[in-house]
Amino acid sequence: MKITCFDIGGSAIKCASAAADGSIGPLRRVLTPTNDFAAFTAAMSALIADGGPSDGVAISIAGVIDPADGRIKCANIPCIDGRALAADLEDAFKLPVWIANDADSFALAEAQAGAGRGHANVFGLILGTGVGGGLVIEGRLIGGPGGFAGEWGHGPVAAHFAGTPPVAIPRFACGCGQTGCLDTVGGARGLERLHHTLHGTALDSRQIIAAWEAGAADAERTVACFIDLLCGPLAMLVNTIGASVLPVGGGLANSAPLIARLDSAVRGAILRKTDGPIIVPGQAGTEPGLIGAAWLGLGKLGGAHG
Repeated sequence: MKITCFDIGGSAIKCASAAADGSIGPLRRVLTPTNDFAAFTAAMSALIADGGPSDGVAISIAGVIDPADGRIKCANIPCIDGRALAADLEDAFKLPVWIANDADSFALAEAQAGAGRGHANVFGLILGTGVGGGLVIEGRLIGGPGGFAGEWGHGPVAAHFAGTPPVAIPRFACGCGQTGCLDTVGGARGLERLHHTLHGTALDSRQIIAAWEAGAADAERTVACFIDLLCGPLAMLVNTIGASVLPVGGGLANSAPLIARLDSAVRGAILRKTDGPIIVPGQAGTEPGLIGAAWLGLGKLGGAHG
């Protein structure tokens, strides 16, 4: 049994073959044809053929799949936006095709080959440009027609006040159409938005984190508010789904002190008390999209838990 797995973004298509034990072969990479669907499928077909015989194609992609009709919303690859992508690619490749978004793939990679190994319930937590996530229970990625499982960043639930002493936090408009979503204050852009609101200074997230790690008072105030805004919703999430570990991916996961501080705050707010960390940097490796896609496909074919 062999799966061809892809990690597809707006800049590059990455591909590798995966064996039945989940091990990933050599990485192959081409530029993403973003505006021509025929060129897009041709590029993928060439990569599949280059890897030899395959039993199926599993894809991690930076997009959102509508659970009702399978159509994808993918702004950075216009030629696939709005398509029933899995069905269209099955027609092109004459192979079964399974697709998960990049957050779900990260969660599955961490559950099977990263920080979530040995844990029954794993929530893969994304702190990147915005926030997102994916839920894996007993090795199975959770999703379905009821909604987008793991999308904890959306919904008008961001707190009106944060920090000590409390400061008013504006209700920012979100790209999803709502106002007051955690996504507007919870990722890198949210950290930057908070810092500008609190101090009137425009810094990027890396500069804010570096200043905080160096002991700057204004950055400390920003990070304290950031942690405060995320702590309650994450504690509620942990209490609701019973996850015993939340591996973190995305750019903000590069700051070990930030993740440790978030972990400490959340552990102090959940019902289950534990001295060991539950929010930890991801450990699946440098290609979690490919690893997650591999486990997704192997699980569908019955060669792995997934």
